[in-house]
Amino acid sequence: MSILQQPFGAIADGSAVDLYTLTNDAGCSARIATYGGTVVSLEAPDRNGDLADVVLGYDALADYLADSSYFGCLIGRYGNRIAKGAFSLNGRAFQLAVNNGPNHLHGGAKGFDKVVWEAEAVETPEGPSLVLRYVSPDGEENYPGALTVTAVYTWTHSCALRLEFTATTDRETICNLTHHSYFNLAGAGNGSILDHELQINADRFTPVDESLIPTGEFAPVAGTPMDFTSFRRIGDHVDADHPQIHHGGGYDHNFVLNQPGDPLVAAVTVRDPHSGRTLRLHTSSPGTQFYTGNYLTGGIPGKNGRDYPYRSGFCLEPQCFPDSPNHPEFPPTLLRPTETYRHTLVYALGNDG
Repeated sequence: MSILQQPFGAIADGSAVDLYTLTNDAGCSARIATYGGTVVSLEAPDRNGDLADVVLGYDALADYLADSSYFGCLIGRYGNRIAKGAFSLNGRAFQLAVNNGPNHLHGGAKGFDKVVWEAEAVETPEGPSLVLRYVSPDGEENYPGALTVTAVYTWTHSCALRLEFTATTDRETICNLTHHSYFNLAGAGNGSILDHELQINADRFTPVDESLIPTGEFAPVAGTPMDFTSFRRIGDHVDADHPQIHHGGGYDHNFVLNQPGDPLVAAVTVRDPHSGRTLRLHTSSPGTQFYTGNYLTGGIPGKNGRDYPYRSGFCLEPQCFPDSPNHPEFPPTLLRPTETYRHTLVYALGNDG
């Protein structure tokens, strides 16, 4: 294994950004930037052993600074949406930034995706690892409490990217951390993901309104375009005449995972029949947001000058549910000073060869 640290530029306030290349014993690499904890590239072999980078992203830091798609980054303090940016704790109302239509999204105007994390590289028996740390001060983006976060990426010798979050607070707050890579198992910039086949270990999902806020229902997936309990081509129903599909412009929905409470749930499996590459997501979270790149528009060159048009990448964002602070029937996202937030997720890459 090897770990290479290189300069990747600086942000507007002059803070330097580094790029770490983690190479495992299989000869595959993962590149991670300290800006946003961003996974810049991730190599995986196809059924013939040929490597391709399977995550969308950019060659230069300046493009990440200008982009609003959350390519490859860590998301916090709150992944997904909070209705109208409003929630209450102990009878006190908090108003967050409204940065996605009428709602708050992914931590606000300057979430964890837009800060420079402190980094420490470590070699472990499982593979090279990058430990990222950030302290979000009390009141940042109007969230209460100082939140101390550690995010540990490990790129295993079997080509699995493991991410372990921990967080503590000095005051009651809400916390819901996740990751936002866009995957294309044919290779980043190699067409759409509509031929990819998907299976989600979820019998229910949380329906949303027109602004993608959950209604509070737990609806069965059976008989709907949301049914991925067995393998189905992503493109089969992505444009179906169904109110939930209309609301999301395709898939942009939280799935309620089966087997809640297990240390790591086998949540999602994706396979590309053309390359033979597979992706398996395991998570300790109760839900996973499945998103089909409905707002990708292309026109901005990605890595190696390749374009990322409409639906050329998919996201799997394991998390607590959207708008949980306003839904007592949902899993709680409250974090107290006496507690430690923990969330582990694993993106395991493989192939059918």
